[in-house]
Amino acid sequence: MATIDHQKELAPFNYIPTPQEPGISFVCKSFQKYYPPDFPRKVFAEIIATYLLVFVTCGSAAISSIDENKISRLGASIAGGLVVTVMIYAVGHVSGAHTNPAVTLAIASVRHFPWKQVPFYAAAQLIGATSASFTIRVLLHPKKHVGTTSPSGSDFQALIMEIIVIFSMMFIASAVTIDTKAVGELAGIAVGSAVCITSTWLGKTISGGSMNPARTIGPALACAEYKGIWVYVVGPVIGTLTVAWSYNLIRMTDKPVHAISPLSFSFKLRRM
Repeated sequence: MATIDHQKELAPFNYIPTPQEPGISFVCKSFQKYYPPDFPRKVFAEIIATYLLVFVTCGSAAISSIDENKISRLGASIAGGLVVTVMIYAVGHVSGAHTNPAVTLAIASVRHFPWKQVPFYAAAQLIGATSASFTIRVLLHPKKHVGTTSPSGSDFQALIMEIIVIFSMMFIASAVTIDTKAVGELAGIAVGSAVCITSTWLGKTISGGSMNPARTIGPALACAEYKGIWVYVVGPVIGTLTVAWSYNLIRMTDKPVHAISPLSFSFKLRRM
């Protein structure tokens, strides 16, 4: 006669054993726990915006270097400013239209953008920039250097110039997007105009006027040209960090820094 082991707990009648949670599902649930539901949409918007930004700026610069009768240097600078304006109005309400790792880092440094989102934004911007650079290289083959930036003088001169031009652009961007009393609807026009002004004669003459680590790293990877690449990483980061900290001292607001919405510190257009 069989004996019954009463020490074993009987399972409920409707008990259904659950399989062990797979690793992918665990990662997805962890991601959803720490990031908002629309975060992948923002990252994808950054990829698209940076792709189009680099495609236009580097493409126009490459064509200008081949034949200035097709696109002049002034035309390439204007194209860069216009595409910045268009991207701000196109995806500013989605991701903030940073399109620049240095800008994302600067906004996070003053605690108006989550640090945990910075690596994803930077990766998205680099993916977009690199994809655009390889696209241009295929389209303009056999030209080797497509939109690459390198110092025309010494590395130190180019570094100082990159700091100055990104400071000028970021200062104007901060004035129309960060300040609570600014007219946010003019952000795209103001920032695009700043890019035109700074890149037309300031940056192009010495450093190439990159103002964006992704805009330099992408073409550098596509063309295997890394001369002075550190200048275009260190310079924009120093410039944007300096602006972010400086503008906090002069901005017009009645609220303390931590009370301002993080969204107001991105390139998101605010409605009056």
